[in-house]
Amino acid sequence: MLVGPPSSGKSTVGRLLADRLGAEFVDVDDVIEQRAGKSISDIFTGDGEPAFRRLEVDTTIEMIGRQDAGQLVVSLGGGAVTSEQIRAALSPHRVVWLQVGIAAAADRIGLNTARPLLLGNVRGQLIKLMREREPLYAEVATISVATDKREPPELVESIISRL
Repeated sequence: MLVGPPSSGKSTVGRLLADRLGAEFVDVDDVIEQRAGKSISDIFTGDGEPAFRRLEVDTTIEMIGRQDAGQLVVSLGGGAVTSEQIRAALSPHRVVWLQVGIAAAADRIGLNTARPLLLGNVRGQLIKLMREREPLYAEVATISVATDKREPPELVESIISRL
């Protein structure tokens, strides 16, 4: 299970890690978009954050509760750890926290408007989100990996060596 803030590399690293392990990759955000028939940004805009969070909890619990979860690499949404229910469901799993610094995260995101919680002052919003969520990432993580100035293949090797 991969957790971390927006732009930490959960999707990119997750795909490479799954390939390296011969596992299936599941991006919870992608599953939500497929099922809703619209982007997460559109869900936020049209239905509101509470509606998105309900979808996120239900979909995440379903994905990490799959019988074959031990054979999956699952990328959780950046805010999934804010749910106590999700944090509890993660407890039997190996959870990799992809850590990213504010400067690197802001550079990676740029002005990406597909991230609804970061609209406006991207750096300020990132700082706020990361401060709120870091203790939650730390709570669920069994492995922490710093991603700043590291390429995805290097991160995958680091994760595998620590598993």
